[in-house]
Amino acid sequence: MKLVAVSAGLSTPSSTRLLADRLAESARGELAAHDQEVETEVIELRELAVAVANNLVTGFPSPQLATAIDAVTGAHGLIAVTPVFTASYSGLFKSFFDLIDPDALTGKPVLVAATGGTARHSLVLEHALRPLFAYLHAAVVPTAVYAASEDWGSGGDEYTEGLPARIRRAGGELAALMAVRAVAQEPGEDDITALERQLSDLRFD
Repeated sequence: MKLVAVSAGLSTPSSTRLLADRLAESARGELAAHDQEVETEVIELRELAVAVANNLVTGFPSPQLATAIDAVTGAHGLIAVTPVFTASYSGLFKSFFDLIDPDALTGKPVLVAATGGTARHSLVLEHALRPLFAYLHAAVVPTAVYAASEDWGSGGDEYTEGLPARIRRAGGELAALMAVRAVAQEPGEDDITALERQLSDLRFD
């Protein structure tokens, strides 16, 4: 299987890229623990910024941008991570997904995540990111992950989970959905056998 993470971070190093890497590793680890091989790829949108702008103006993607779009639409699972700009996703993030065919992500398992300087922006996951991918008919996992500056290195407390725990839970949910969709797309199985395998694969910790 192929897992693609899209990072819209602009700086180097980037907390957005770091979160994308950790989420991808979490999902990959869950799949590997259940004997599922997965190839991971991270797409850095800042490297495609000029190509994205040119595509919006001309209607034609550069070869590098076309390869990135093909990777996203052809993946078995997608992780989409953006920094918070003006209480929403970044313009570069939105512009890239504006170039995706509206039907290309139908049913695709997607994990949404965001980074920001303060926890006050965490609702961006629900009022901006989740509706965007619902419009694209993606299957967004229940747990979305927001990482504020103070979350890095935090273990949480008795009332809240720390960032590592949220990453593990979200990665497990994405892995489970990817496994289910892969089984559903396998040829030659009757509906009962496919359903039994799907229920078995859903038992990710």
